[in-house]
Amino acid sequence: MPDLFDQFRKLEEKLLKAAEAFKESRAEHRELQEEIERLRADFKEHAKRWDAQERDLEGLRREREEVRERVEKLIEQIDVLTKAERTG
Repeated sequence: MPDLFDQFRKLEEKLLKAAEAFKESRAEHRELQEEIERLRADFKEHAKRWDAQERDLEGLRREREEVRERVEKLIEQIDVLTKAERTG
């Protein structure tokens, strides 16, 4: 009989350990799920900022091109005026 009782006690210990490991695993799973949600929220925020920066950069590129075109026109006008002064 003691052998049967010993086996039952060992089985009970294994079940308790398994139950504790399961509880720990579930708690860890919840923590990981929460971390995933935080990371998703952070990613969305960074993506929004990235999009805004991309739009800003595109606007700055357009402005630069407009300024370049204006400067080229001014240079052309200066060239025309200086040529007129030389010939006139």
